[in-house]
Amino acid sequence: MMKQIYATHTPDGREVDVKPLFQLVEDILSRASPAVDPLFLTAQTRVETWDDKTQQASFIAMLEALSFTIDRVACEITYKSSSGEDAHATTLSIFNQLSYFPWEAKLVITLAAFALSYGEFWLLAQIYSSNQLAKSVAILKQVPVILEHSASLKPRFDALNNLIRAMTDVTKCIIEFKGLPSVYISHDAAPLVTAMAHIPTAVYWTIRAVIACASQISSLSSLGHEHALMSSTNETWELSTLAHKIKNILDLLNNQLALCYQYIEEKMNLETYQMLLNLLEGVQIDNMKLLKALIYAKEDLQPLLDGSTKRRVNLDVLRRKNVLLLISSLDFPRDELSILEQIYNESRVHATRMEYEIVWIPIVDRFAEWTDPLQSQFETLQTTMPWYSVYSPSLIEKPVIRFIREVWHFRNKPILVVLDPQGKVVSPNAIHMMWIWGSTAFPFTSLREEALWREESWKLELLVDGIDPTILSWIKEGKYIYLYGGTDMEWIRKFTTTARAIASTARIPLEMVYVGKSTKREQVRKCTTAITAEKLSYCWQDLAMVWFFWTRLESMMFSKIQLGSTVDVDPMLREIKKLLSYDKEGGWAVLSKGSFVFVNGHSSSVLPTFNEYDAWKEYVPSKGFDMACSDYHNNLRPDARPCCRFEFSSTVGRIPDTMKCPECLRNMEKYMAFLCCHDESTINALI
Repeated sequence: MMKQIYATHTPDGREVDVKPLFQLVEDILSRASPAVDPLFLTAQTRVETWDDKTQQASFIAMLEALSFTIDRVACEITYKSSSGEDAHATTLSIFNQLSYFPWEAKLVITLAAFALSYGEFWLLAQIYSSNQLAKSVAILKQVPVILEHSASLKPRFDALNNLIRAMTDVTKCIIEFKGLPSVYISHDAAPLVTAMAHIPTAVYWTIRAVIACASQISSLSSLGHEHALMSSTNETWELSTLAHKIKNILDLLNNQLALCYQYIEEKMNLETYQMLLNLLEGVQIDNMKLLKALIYAKEDLQPLLDGSTKRRVNLDVLRRKNVLLLISSLDFPRDELSILEQIYNESRVHATRMEYEIVWIPIVDRFAEWTDPLQSQFETLQTTMPWYSVYSPSLIEKPVIRFIREVWHFRNKPILVVLDPQGKVVSPNAIHMMWIWGSTAFPFTSLREEALWREESWKLELLVDGIDPTILSWIKEGKYIYLYGGTDMEWIRKFTTTARAIASTARIPLEMVYVGKSTKREQVRKCTTAITAEKLSYCWQDLAMVWFFWTRLESMMFSKIQLGSTVDVDPMLREIKKLLSYDKEGGWAVLSKGSFVFVNGHSSSVLPTFNEYDAWKEYVPSKGFDMACSDYHNNLRPDARPCCRFEFSSTVGRIPDTMKCPECLRNMEKYMAFLCCHDESTINALI
């Protein structure tokens, strides 16, 4: 059967824009329905704008060119359907008449031909009661009698409507294939090749369905309602069978169409991704091109929300400014956001000296369902931010998210990408600079980062600057200051008691500060409560200060690594990494005299050093307490020396491939670990 159809197909290369004609046909078929179906309302709502389109010269010219062909096909359908000729033979005859046209044009022309008679029938049904001419013609066609028995003919009308809907849906789908952008999908693309192989079959069965529908209208007009009632069951079954077949074909075509759009989307995403790479490498006059490519390129809406006024604004507010792109998921740590907000607000005071803008770019899983709780979480987070933010996560396209993850190494932990006024990336992640130096790091370039590190040295201010002014005042007074941490209360009691006793014996002014641990927040809270109650030392009651201390310390390490430093050539990085490593294994202490740090040690070496005070106290008068303690500690070989360990969350982005041990300078082994630092509050919530 299909061989016969293919034999009639000899297109001459003519191009026919069938979309306007199909829209007109769809409007006729929807308005001519005996009972208006809600699914057809979308077609009916186009009629106001359609009146203007029909006046267009190109459309009129197209109608003039096709009107003769449409009339010929209409006559063929009317004659063959009323004479009872075989449906396949009639369909084949129509294919022969339309042999020079492409597949979609054959289908739309045939539907247009059917719409003439079908529209005429129902036009008479709708106006015969108010128009005498229509009434006379309607009587000739037995329209009033048929409508009088419409209730008994309802199953047949319903089957007719279902089939017509299936016919229009298939036609719409086939036209959509024709309109796919050839720039992104070629004719030899696999999903399109498969679809094109099924389109001739779809066109054949849809035209067969047109013949069946025309036969129904013809039988109603010529044979009267009595014959229609008698044959209603068989006719309804035939229409329903055809509708089922066409819907199956439609499902197959829709699946292929979805694959085609997926193919196109992948091509477009790749193009956008490559464009972003090119923008990074090229030289721009300002930052607008890159910001539009990242956030929103069109001009039809305002893509930003101003955090200070809570009003929507255009991207132009960022033109030729230093822009810090704050990129994060919706799980933005509260402590992090609070301290970043504090730093930002302080920078506004010195706006003339440090002019930069922050823009929050929320990254969400575009494949996951966007729910009301997620929207609420987003809005709550957005409301707390005093800077600009992208109005909706949906504005950030998939290729942009891929670019941010692959090029800027975003995982889920917030990063701060810095763009200069020309849109050049001057720092791939300035969040570490922000935590260490705050707005002093402006303009947040890698050169500025290197300059700031050249001004630093391993001293106590580096660890506590910007956190606690009390400690800074002790430093100015030249006091001995011991920072210590861990969650082993037995060790804490021994350390603080012994340290205080030795300080009393040596007659040195001593202050001690408990700075907790980088994890296990609830245990740190309990230790803080116990230390305060037992008056063992000074504590940070605000756990955000504890979090900031450890975050700054980690940022120092990441900043150094980002700049290419290694422990064998950078003594400061070595001490930072030691302290971070000690935090993973028990207690630790950093001992200083004013700014000068003379001991940075693990609990396994610091407490024995104090316990063996009698062995080195004789050197205190000559060397000073600090150097005597340092020399003895450095020469001590503890029995149980802990392993040096670093843990990098998979959300931090850039993870070093290799690391050297800060203790022995050998290359460290690399493992993959699964970690759950549950607090008791979390456990209790699960019980």
